[in-house]
Amino acid sequence: MSSGQVIGNIAVIVVLTLIVFVVISLVRAVRIVPQSQAYVVERLGRYQAVLQGGFHLLVPFVDRVAARIDLREQVANFPPQPVITADQAMVSIDSVIYFQITDPKSATYEVANFLQAIEQLTATTLRNLIGSLDLEQTQTSRESINKQLRGVLDEATGPWGIRVTRVESSRSSRRRESWPPWSSRSPPSAPSAPRF
Repeated sequence: MSSGQVIGNIAVIVVLTLIVFVVISLVRAVRIVPQSQAYVVERLGRYQAVLQGGFHLLVPFVDRVAARIDLREQVANFPPQPVITADQAMVSIDSVIYFQITDPKSATYEVANFLQAIEQLTATTLRNLIGSLDLEQTQTSRESINKQLRGVLDEATGPWGIRVTRVESSRSSRRRESWPPWSSRSPPSAPSAPRF
């Protein structure tokens, strides 16, 4: 193989490599953000911008999309939470929280997992609210409980860039057993085995 052919082959390889690099760079640079989402972009590990719906160009290999945030109203259905009322009744409460992310930057950087944080905050707030009411009040004060819960959640999640729009709760209750483990009374003993 002559030196001219070798140089030609090297030139072809270089050109193909450049073409592949340009294609990869374009793919990494072009971002089309859906209308209902926002992308949080970092440049070299630091916050750079929030991209709203539309066509955007990033700096290849320097910018990266750190988070894709859904801006639509979302629904979180949390499992039943056992709560004790003021008159020692056990109440199991299902909670449905409607919320919307209003600040993608805060939702990304101010809290590690906003959905888990909302769930824990909901459980704690419900224990405080229900614990100050008796069983009958919990059955007749549903709207008041929902309103207070929404107010507490909306205030707490504000710094996270989240707005709680609505709270719905449903409950089923049962009285405690007459002999709880910490009571002075003890459960009936099991019959002893017959002796032979």
